[in-house]
Amino acid sequence: MRQRISPERLGPYVAASGGDISEALNLYVWNAEMTAALATTIGHVEIVLRNAVHENLKAWSTRCFAEPRWYLDVGHVLQSRATDDVRIARRRVVRDGSRAETAGLVVAELSLGFWRYLLANHYDRTLWRTTLHEVFPGRSRRVVRDAVEVLHLSRNRMAHHEPMFNRPIADIHATAMELVGWICPVSRAWIERHCRTAETLRAKP
Repeated sequence: MRQRISPERLGPYVAASGGDISEALNLYVWNAEMTAALATTIGHVEIVLRNAVHENLKAWSTRCFAEPRWYLDVGHVLQSRATDDVRIARRRVVRDGSRAETAGLVVAELSLGFWRYLLANHYDRTLWRTTLHEVFPGRSRRVVRDAVEVLHLSRNRMAHHEPMFNRPIADIHATAMELVGWICPVSRAWIERHCRTAETLRAKP
């Protein structure tokens, strides 16, 4: 298994286990379970986040430009990076010709990184101050951006099967809960009821 997983990938687990291969493999298995639990939680939060931002931008775009499809950027607010992401997402939605484009399908194709960068400095005056602040009552753009960044970087790390046992999992989980709580306390309570992160963390070998 050391060869199949690769000495390089298993190395951090071996070091953390004092050179004991058996314990390292136990930690490796637990890391996978921890990753699955935390990724599920972050996934729930991402869906709440993107839908809340979508609904906010839809209302804003309808009000300002008479166009509910905010991602068409009628007001020329989005940077080229964002418009490129939207173009790719729209193409994916209809790529096989079996379904028509809808706003919901386009939103589902946009990555967590897309929503993170809508909170960047560039959009402070154009999107944050005019509309997006309403999604996160009483929170500053920087605080929200930093929280989304933590989740985005953590999810990317997990997607590449990198170690999480040496990361501040409890803090990452707390950030996820805070973020979704700012948007919707009911959603936070629901996610917490179905979250296995704390339970899995307690079982760390």
